[in-house]
Amino acid sequence: MNSFTKSIKNFFTKTDKLLWILTIGAVAYSILLISSMQRTSDYNYLQSQLIAVVAGYVIAIAVSVIDYDNILNAWWLLAIVGLFMMVIVLFIGINVTGTDDTAWIRLPGGFSFQPSELVKIVFIITFSKHLQLLSSSEKLHTLWGVASLGIHMAIPVILVHMQGDDGTALVFLFMFIIMTFAGGVQLRYFLIMLLLLCTSLPIVWKYVLNDEHKNRFLAVFDIDGNAMTNYGWQQYQGKVSIASGGLEGYGLYRGPRVAAGIVPEQENDFIFTVAGEELGFFGCSLLILILLLIMIKILINSSLSRDYAGKCICIGVFSMLASQSVINIGMVLSLVPVIGITLPFFSSGGSSMLAVLIGIGLVQSVYTHKDTIESSGVLKNNKYKYTYNSTYL
Repeated sequence: MNSFTKSIKNFFTKTDKLLWILTIGAVAYSILLISSMQRTSDYNYLQSQLIAVVAGYVIAIAVSVIDYDNILNAWWLLAIVGLFMMVIVLFIGINVTGTDDTAWIRLPGGFSFQPSELVKIVFIITFSKHLQLLSSSEKLHTLWGVASLGIHMAIPVILVHMQGDDGTALVFLFMFIIMTFAGGVQLRYFLIMLLLLCTSLPIVWKYVLNDEHKNRFLAVFDIDGNAMTNYGWQQYQGKVSIASGGLEGYGLYRGPRVAAGIVPEQENDFIFTVAGEELGFFGCSLLILILLLIMIKILINSSLSRDYAGKCICIGVFSMLASQSVINIGMVLSLVPVIGITLPFFSSGGSSMLAVLIGIGLVQSVYTHKDTIESSGVLKNNKYKYTYNSTYL
């Protein structure tokens, strides 16, 4: 018993308590919003969300206790599992209500699971290991080293695109860009990538995007309002709901548009509209503030990490949260097309919540073990060096 008590005390002494508090605040806020909109649906979104939250925190705490070096060393096993999950979806994947892709797997009990969400965590781990190996062997600034990183990124992007989930593919792309930039890849490679991207846009528009994707994109730039009745309907109604809340909103469980279910997918991709209508400008500002504080705390932890790999893991989790948050809120406000991206911590969805909380567990592992030393008294992995982009042009 004394040993167990000592372990608990040691955990709370070393862990990042502020980050836990911020995530608990975000999850509690999410539960309030989902419970409010629950009155519009027969499906129990709140129950599935609570199950995901409990499971997510249990896994996150377990991950935080494990030294992230051990997790990185299991990269090959995680890569096999992640690749298997992505490939199996191509054969048994299903389409769930409110989506236009086949990126889901049916589970017993009427639940569904989206493997690509957990593959984001696998990508953070394997890509961090990849960056670490290139950095330690001084190949991070070579053409072949950078090319290998591009191939690493292309695997999940292509598999997710084959599932029809281009929104998640875009998140993987942004994670790749942010992690490689923070990892020290030279700026000239980003300029080359930008040039290739610009020249490939006509090809992507003609041969990659289907008519629905094109219409969603054009709806953002629709001036005469014709898109309001079709592809721009969801975004238009979302903005109306947010505007109707004013400064303080109608109050939880009192939003008339929420009760009527006017905004499609208000429990998921458009959960921000529930906060806007029922809690107003103050509620939206609080939501954004919580996300910003979580992301800032993760960046602070990256600077405190004991080595290059720990920094990469924290930047990876940051990039996942930042890209999804910016795209989701921009989507709701009609700044970007609707591409089916969840809002971290807040959107209903067990797969998304699990991935986000496991990501927090990884950051906690980096923080908890930042002062871990070997028996010799030498700081572990201190041999890994990294440089910033400003040094290499």
